[in-house]
Amino acid sequence: MTDTVVIALSRFLGEAERVAKFLGADVRVYTPTIFSKLFPDTRRIVAIMSMGIVVRRIAPLINNKWNDPAVVVVSPDLAYAIPVIGGHHGANELAKALSALGIRPVITTATEAIGKDSVEALAQRSVCDVVNRESTRKVNAAILEVDVPVFTVKGPGIVIAGSDVSILLKKGEFTVGIGCRKGVKSQEVIDAIKQALAEAGVAEHDVLVYATTQKKSGEKGLIQAISALSGNLIFLDDDTINAQSGVTPSRATKIGLLGVAEPSALAVAKRKDLVMKKKVYGRVTVAIAH
Repeated sequence: MTDTVVIALSRFLGEAERVAKFLGADVRVYTPTIFSKLFPDTRRIVAIMSMGIVVRRIAPLINNKWNDPAVVVVSPDLAYAIPVIGGHHGANELAKALSALGIRPVITTATEAIGKDSVEALAQRSVCDVVNRESTRKVNAAILEVDVPVFTVKGPGIVIAGSDVSILLKKGEFTVGIGCRKGVKSQEVIDAIKQALAEAGVAEHDVLVYATTQKKSGEKGLIQAISALSGNLIFLDDDTINAQSGVTPSRATKIGLLGVAEPSALAVAKRKDLVMKKKVYGRVTVAIAH
């Protein structure tokens, strides 16, 4: 199966074949359960049928915009392509691509509707992921009013950003949370990270970002270690760390934090799942999430 599927009522299979051929997609005949079968593993869905059918079938399946597939409804006469969900996550792009078949895209997301890129569109074009995803609401809203600047920071470097600044990094599936004792040496951190990744079966190039508390922003050994690993290190504020849930009790409560390694990993993770709970390696504590 490809990552794109065209679903159509049986009477519109001819139209579906035409669209699927253009997209290099698979075709499926509509059944009441087809969306629930395709939702978990399909990246893009084109539905050639009425909007009402699609909305009613996908409503119970929608989880969040970062993981749900992009869904575009195409009118049975192949006149219009309307992104239903995932506009900033592939649906707008898909609808626009169908214009080559004479199908008119109907874009309703505010940024694209006025001809500006959203944060997500910029990330996709740059082959990056948005690390602090909650920021996109404020940044996309600002894009509607002003020209929001885009800065490129060449590493090694440290970025401390507010809630209205989106951070885009190279793509990766895993996040690594790190806690350490004061004065830790860079080699201690490197050895701990490498051992933790090996135990979790995670390759270094699959790490999106390393994260810790802003209270460690002066730890030279930690900063040098992540630089040596060619990684990206983010320092998180207390509120962000303490907003996480499902973490192991920690002695970090003595410094006003829910924890360090686990909540730091979870705060910047895509799916908010711990794949390795915190483990202590000498003076370094590591947790891994995705």
